[in-house]
Amino acid sequence: MVGGLVVVWKTLDEARIEASGCTRCRLAEGRTQVVWLDGNPESDLMFVGEAPGFNEDKLGKPFVGAAGKLLDQLLESIGLDRSGCVICNVIKCRPPANRNPEADEIATCSPYLRAQIEFIKPKVIVTLGNFATRFMLDRQLSITRVRGQIFKAFGAKIIPTLHPAAALHSGGVGSPQFALIRSDFDLIKAELAKDIPAPIPVRVPVPEVITESPLQQDPLF
Repeated sequence: MVGGLVVVWKTLDEARIEASGCTRCRLAEGRTQVVWLDGNPESDLMFVGEAPGFNEDKLGKPFVGAAGKLLDQLLESIGLDRSGCVICNVIKCRPPANRNPEADEIATCSPYLRAQIEFIKPKVIVTLGNFATRFMLDRQLSITRVRGQIFKAFGAKIIPTLHPAAALHSGGVGSPQFALIRSDFDLIKAELAKDIPAPIPVRVPVPEVITESPLQQDPLF
């Protein structure tokens, strides 16, 4: 159970297979394919965005456009790449013309995200932008007010930050928005480090020094 709802699938792959053919809402009519996730499901870090865009719908992976390239750059800044995290969206199909998902579409699709969280069990979940943050925290919050803070939900630490597209629309890596996201990534790195267990000191046995008595010589006379 996660977020108060029972996950009906037995494995992450079962959920993926069902999602790939899902026709439960109107978004199935216009999609090219379901966008499931990218990255490493064994990692402790998950990023959650809103919904696939044009490029994601064509390629079947989340965050592969310009915003995705910026996300890759941000990951690199804390010593990670996509193999060190998992990336997904609240909605698995692209809404027409990239409009905001509607309430019934969210209700229909959200069990797939809940299954991803249940089976992956990330320790840190980073919400990208208003939509994902409001969904994950179940509150109408402004991302500019809550970014860079740590919340608890879904059995994980939730760290909201601006969507990479916000930095792109404001001038890219030189924008104030990018600087804010970059500072949030420092927080992400710090929180991940807290969950790494300290190494257990290994005691190396000191060999016992045996002092031998001088050899006894037989008297010659």
